[in-house]
Amino acid sequence: MKINLTKKPKNPTIIEGFPGFGLIGTISTEFLIDQLKAECIGTIKFEDIPAMVAIHDGKVVHPIGIFYDQKTNILIVHVITNVQGLEWELADAIAQLAKQLAAKEVISLEGVATPAPTEKTRTFCYTNNKDNKKKFSDVGIEPLREGIIIGVTGALLLQEDLPISAVFVETHSALPDSKASAQIIEVLDKYLGLKLSPKPLLEQAEKFEQKIKSLVEKSKMTMDEQKKKLSYVG
Repeated sequence: MKINLTKKPKNPTIIEGFPGFGLIGTISTEFLIDQLKAECIGTIKFEDIPAMVAIHDGKVVHPIGIFYDQKTNILIVHVITNVQGLEWELADAIAQLAKQLAAKEVISLEGVATPAPTEKTRTFCYTNNKDNKKKFSDVGIEPLREGIIIGVTGALLLQEDLPISAVFVETHSALPDSKASAQIIEVLDKYLGLKLSPKPLLEQAEKFEQKIKSLVEKSKMTMDEQKKKLSYVG
C-alpha cells in the first residue's frame, strides 16, 4: 500500500465513501467533489488492485483518488473500484492518512439495507466523539442503536484512537440509490455547514449514478477478465 500526496493539508475533515450497498459512498463523494470543485491531490495504491484506470470525459479517473477543497478544509477519498478482500488494509490506509495529516475527523458514508421503500428515507449516525455526537443531535440525526456494519466502514469503526464518525442512510436498492445519496448529502451539508444548494442534489445524484454505475461495472468486468486469464491453464 502506498499513499501519494502532492499536498499535505493540516487538520482536515476526511470524508470517505466506498462502493458499498446502493453505491451511497461513491455517489455521495463524487457529488461533493463536483460541488466543492475539489482538486485531486493524491492516490492510494495497492498491489492487490488490478492495474487499471478509467477514462471519463477525456480525463483519468483513479481507482482510489484523494481530493481536497481548501475553502472547507475537507479531504475526500473517492473509490470506484471493487475493494472486496482489502477492507482491513484500506481502513489502515485511511487511518494512516488521518494520522499523517492530524485529521480533525474521519467521516464514513454508508448505505444500510431496508427491506422495502419507506415514506421517508431515514439517516443515522455513529461517532466516538462526545462533541460530534451533540452536533449530530443538533441537526436531527439519530444515533444507530442496532446494526451490523461490514466492509471498510466496519473496520474503521474499530480505530478507537481516531475521531471516527459514520453517517448511514437507508436504501432498498442494491445498485444504485440516488435518492438515498441525496439524503446523505443533505445531512453532511447541515452537519458540516457546507451551504450547498439542496435543489440540484437529486438531479445531480441521478447523473452521477449513471457515471459511477458504468465505471464500477467496467471495473468489475476488468477484474473478472483478469481472474479468468490468471486461472487459465489449458
